[in-house]
Amino acid sequence: MPRRSQLVCQHLENISRDALQKYQAIIRRYVRHRQGIYALYRRNKLYYVGLAGSLQSRLAMHLRDHHAHSWDRFSVYLTIGDSHLRELESLILRVVKPSGNKQKGKFARSEDLRRKLTHDFRSSFTAEIDEMFGKPARRSLSRVPPPRTPVLDTGRTPVLAAFVSTPLILRARHKGHKLTARVRRNGTILFAGHVYTSPSVAGAAAVKRKSCNGWTFWEYERAPGDWITIDALRRN
Repeated sequence: MPRRSQLVCQHLENISRDALQKYQAIIRRYVRHRQGIYALYRRNKLYYVGLAGSLQSRLAMHLRDHHAHSWDRFSVYLTIGDSHLRELESLILRVVKPSGNKQKGKFARSEDLRRKLTHDFRSSFTAEIDEMFGKPARRSLSRVPPPRTPVLDTGRTPVLAAFVSTPLILRARHKGHKLTARVRRNGTILFAGHVYTSPSVAGAAAVKRKSCNGWTFWEYERAPGDWITIDALRRN
């Protein structure tokens, strides 16, 4: 099994402010030129959360800034790289809401699902009312797959027709090259100017082989920045 990449590589938890003040030189060895997330506590309750490209200077600063007398213990979490630090900080701020933080965390690309959820709630409520009064259903929920639609040119039912309701962009990599395809509303796959009814057939055409497991070859964007194999579609 491939080893998963990790975010936190070392940590110090529940260290007293007095220890930081008295033994700055020693603690500095552990956090010098290191980045990560730190947390300040007051009477065992989270007071403040922050990220820092230099934990050494940030902790020293909090010994004398306007937060100086508002915390008595701290924890630090040293990370490998800093590519996800801001999102991690935002996640903590939105979940915990520490009293010392004035800013609410922001996500750069995350999609707020409330609008879709509201739409599905309203659709479900409408469907219930229609059923009570014997009316035909007006619309299906956005996440309910449409009925299978045959492809007129081949007569075959597209494999993905049972799993998609809106167009999808697919991607894959082969021999260092990025490949893209498009799933249409009826489940057919458009790749390099040709239409396919099966992801495996489309994958085989992409890699120029007789066979290919298209379910693990192609990926789709489940959420902004979250690409997973299309095999997840049939497991939902």
